[in-house]
Amino acid sequence: MSFSRQSKIEILKESIEDDTSMLAFLSGLFHSCGEIGKNGSVYFVSIVSDIQELFSYVKNIVNKLYGENIEEKITNVPLNKNTFYEMRFDVEHFQQLLLDVGVIDFSDGISFNFEVNKNLLLEDDARRAFVKGVYIGSSTSSIKFSEGAHKTESTGYHLEFVSKNHEFLLEFSSILATYNIIGKIFERKSDFVFYLKEVNAIIDLLALVGANQSVLELNNELATRELRNKVNRQVNCINANINKTVEASLRQVEAINVINSTIGIESLPEDLQEVAVLRLANQEESLDELIKLSTIKLTRSGLNHRFRKLLKIAKELEE
Repeated sequence: MSFSRQSKIEILKESIEDDTSMLAFLSGLFHSCGEIGKNGSVYFVSIVSDIQELFSYVKNIVNKLYGENIEEKITNVPLNKNTFYEMRFDVEHFQQLLLDVGVIDFSDGISFNFEVNKNLLLEDDARRAFVKGVYIGSSTSSIKFSEGAHKTESTGYHLEFVSKNHEFLLEFSSILATYNIIGKIFERKSDFVFYLKEVNAIIDLLALVGANQSVLELNNELATRELRNKVNRQVNCINANINKTVEASLRQVEAINVINSTIGIESLPEDLQEVAVLRLANQEESLDELIKLSTIKLTRSGLNHRFRKLLKIAKELEE
């Protein structure tokens, strides 16, 4: 199950009790994934989602607000190998509901109203419920969890909301900005996209809509990736040091061989002779290991100094 789908189902496990918040949730849902259509002479507004659990949730809200006698028609819509579910609300039957959530405009015939009813969003609980509706209605994410610290495959943190209406996304982004959740809007073909790429902003949004388990899982994933990156940096550092040690040893051995084949190691001062013999006998060892094996007291800088002398002598002999 995708992270986005999982978080939506988690949100739907918590019911909304306040009437205004219920309407705000429906408003966010209709505005984010609602469409107006016509079947013969009958106008209807539909919401389409692949989250089947959403429709029993909506049905409960509608029945609480407008009476148990209301029955919604739910149909399956196969699309791109996935099953989407459509719930239709005919305008005549559900006129009061559609007016209350602010999605129908009767000023010039019947049309979809993209303007958010701000009177529904005066209270904090209602604004949060509205954001929940929008999140469930139109959010998608590319977040995938790795299976462990050893996994190298991972995706970035990206969550977006897609809408046909630019003004709606502007209003939605303004609402999120009041909670210090800042994103960007761009145009993609015939759609507009509001997106978040900062992981902390995504975590704040999930906390805002009540997806607390998803927050914990995302924080754990963040910690796992940071640990993996730290381990990778350490391994890279170790490998770099090993490569550096090997390259330095090869240069030193080559220089000592030049000296030995021209003037002979025995012609060197005693301190350089011991270092030369020590390196030839231990070609794969680091400087620290050579210091331990040496019979004379040497520091790391002192050993380096002697090797630089050997390299200089070899270079002069080659020239």
